[in-house]
Amino acid sequence: MPPRWPRKPDRENDPAYRKLDDRITFAVHVAGFGASNSILWFWENLTQRGDVWAPWFSLGWLAILAGHFVYVSVIADYSEPADSATE
Repeated sequence: MPPRWPRKPDRENDPAYRKLDDRITFAVHVAGFGASNSILWFWENLTQRGDVWAPWFSLGWLAILAGHFVYVSVIADYSEPADSATE
């Protein structure tokens, strides 16, 4: 069941919702990585064809996943947006 939000979600103006949304997206990315690599390496061990692309695929996706983690935990700005009407 999706998480309950006490107000109408607004990604533009609600930093708490934006942070939650980014973390959920990262969790889905981790789940996809785990499921895909599990299937990939199961098939690799089952067929034992010795494909060279499987480790590179896994390492490449892991690098992208690490970049996503760095974005969500360090780079993303979840501060309140500057209200131009009050300035």
